[in-house]
Amino acid sequence: MVQENLPNRWTLASAAVLMQVCLGIIYAWAVFRGPLAAAYGWDKTVTIAPYRWSTLFFTVAMVIAGFWQDRKGPRLVGTVGGVLLGAGCLLASFIGDTPQGLVFAYGVIAGLGVGFAYVTPIATCVKWFPDKRGMIVGLAVMGFGLGSLLFAPLLEALMGSDPAQFKTTIPRTFLILSVLFFVLVPGCAQFFRVPPAGWKPEGWNPPAAAGSAKVDYTPKQMLSTGVSFLTVWLVYYLGSGIGLTLIGEAAPLIREIGAAGAVMSAGAALGVMSVFNGLGRLGWGTVSDKSGRTHALLAMCGIYALTCGLLMPNAASFWPVLAGVCLIGFCYGGFLAIMPSLTADYWGSKNVGANYGLVFSAWGAAGFTVPGYFAPIIERAKQAGNVAVGYHQVFLTLAGMAVVCGLISLACRRPAAAQA
Repeated sequence: MVQENLPNRWTLASAAVLMQVCLGIIYAWAVFRGPLAAAYGWDKTVTIAPYRWSTLFFTVAMVIAGFWQDRKGPRLVGTVGGVLLGAGCLLASFIGDTPQGLVFAYGVIAGLGVGFAYVTPIATCVKWFPDKRGMIVGLAVMGFGLGSLLFAPLLEALMGSDPAQFKTTIPRTFLILSVLFFVLVPGCAQFFRVPPAGWKPEGWNPPAAAGSAKVDYTPKQMLSTGVSFLTVWLVYYLGSGIGLTLIGEAAPLIREIGAAGAVMSAGAALGVMSVFNGLGRLGWGTVSDKSGRTHALLAMCGIYALTCGLLMPNAASFWPVLAGVCLIGFCYGGFLAIMPSLTADYWGSKNVGANYGLVFSAWGAAGFTVPGYFAPIIERAKQAGNVAVGYHQVFLTLAGMAVVCGLISLACRRPAAAQA
């Protein structure tokens, strides 16, 4: 096969990382919560709502986009995602002064945009890097995790620290974001394409076991694998639910529990956490290539359990809180790297866009249900005058979820037809 006219796959990977950095704005939502509460008097359950709805519609779009990009290619779908994300932020600048308006603009429209765009670089990289699945997916989604490193301090700078100005600076911030996303996300999408049928990296051959087994499942066939699909879905639900809860509460947690001895703002601390989130994606993805997906999942669940069960319930100052936030972010990032690779391992890379979109529904379900379940617990404790009690209860429950997640990961198996 003549390969001279094919694009450099590392150029595609670079565009994938830049696109994912832009989409990582979703992880910086915690920075908006304080200014929104100060500007409009909204409580925790209201300020977390746009984040919850964005994760839900992110997932809805992921499922649709997975099928769509497998048929029409990643360039069109990624472009549509960028336009929707920019439109959502633009709309938020006009109607984001009400809970309903912000949920619709940021939660629904921008959430759909992130979902449409997010699947395209992952599916593209999986197909161009069959020899380095865990590492390349980790690299691609590392940008998503690092997004808040860029956006958290940027949002703080744009909104300022004067509560009297928030009603002006918040909509202006959304307007600036819309311009960035209208340009950068569709621009990155223009680099994406699918490798020709039968293409493989020069000098690489698929493992012998894979050549003698069924490796390409349609979405319907994947769902029919029963226990294989269900266990993977549950592991993703529990593992991502822990991380998403922490990300949604990170900035308030640092302000309310970690204020003693603080050496940086909550937004800057969120940026530090995003570095660990991003490194976790690349690190755990690479580890899973070498030691196996199950071993990596077990290690992440163990760190989750120790951090949530021992460190966080006893944290009462800045450095322990920051350490816990970073450890949870580090492990959470691993789930976003490993699960696309696991999907391709179990059900093949041909339909990975659609198949991973269905697996990713676990992430969306977790993002919509888990943070929303815990937010009222923290709010009630805050109203009672002891918010630390609420966080203590939340983290012990999250530790239990981590243990269950680890146990279920032991039951994950390839479907029988995909085993050598």
